[in-house]
Amino acid sequence: MKPVPGSARGFSLIELLVVLAAIALLLSIVAPRYVHHVDRAREAALRSNLAALRDAIDKFHADRNAYPEKLADLVEGRYLRAVPVDPVTERDDTWRVVPPPGQSSSIADVRSGAEGQAQDGRPYAAW
Repeated sequence: MKPVPGSARGFSLIELLVVLAAIALLLSIVAPRYVHHVDRAREAALRSNLAALRDAIDKFHADRNAYPEKLADLVEGRYLRAVPVDPVTERDDTWRVVPPPGQSSSIADVRSGAEGQAQDGRPYAAW
């Protein structure tokens, strides 16, 4: 069969614009929720990594009656497989170490080195 003249197949410009507008509307609703969930996941991973580091420091101290000198000591002593990554900075060398009272070379606690604030308003460095 031959196509009838004047009955071209395809979409008109208006139909394409309507579809693109609908897609843009859906994306404008979904994108902020996606970003919010990614931020929540990073914060949950940060809490988990801090808990693992603090637990390893406590176990190191209980076993050796001394705090580690550096985070790598926890890996060498097999308290951790590797120094965890700070999920906010995406690096493993940005952890801020807190020495025990009266000492300056040991590690009694660790905090995030990330700048900025969490969704609850507290700075990451205070965690």
